Amino acid sequence: MTRKNLTANLCVCLSLAFAFIACDTEYTPKRKAYNRLDLPSHTYQGLPDTLPYYFEYSKHAILLKDTSYISEDNWVEIYYPMLKANIHITYKSLLNNDLKALLQDAYFLTSKHQIMASAINDMVLETPSGKIVSIAELEGDVPTQFQFYTTDSVKHFFRGALYFNTKVQPDSLAPAIDFVKEDIIQLLNTLEWRE
Repeated sequence: MTRKNLTANLCVCLSLAFAFIACDTEYTPKRKAYNRLDLPSHTYQGLPDTLPYYFEYSKHAILLKDTSYISEDNWVEIYYPMLKANIHITYKSLLNNDLKALLQDAYFLTSKHQIMASAINDMVLETPSGKIVSIAELEGDVPTQFQFYTTDSVKHFFRGALYFNTKVQPDSLAPAIDFVKEDIIQLLNTLEWRE
């Protein structure tokens, strides 16, 4: 037997062996996996006294002045570096603004996501201090998953929206969304107006 024939026979034998081995085992596809998030415990700190409102926000977040081109005084961002998430906070004094227009704007900013949202769940929360907060939870592939506003109807209008600065499936963001939502509820429950 020549070397060429020996190599050919060896290849045929190996192919047959692999074919028999492959036929005996069942292939089970693995499910999609998402990145694991090791989320810290919730701890809070208070706002500085330079704003016309007060609330507690996460110690794992950084308080930043809103620097967008439309920003106004007293607008802030609460940035979560480890989650690449922002809570955009806007504040308007009702002494210089029309409450009806602000409410329509808040409704419009939420409803413009209807095209991509699979659901928008509206709810009302009453805080321990008696404030009524309107909350919209958005489901689906939307840029903001949680929006809220509250007002005393006389002097203050306060609005916020949660954004993640990443293009990730909502299912994989679910633990991070839930984590920040708990912080937002703490923010709303501790919200006070500074006269």
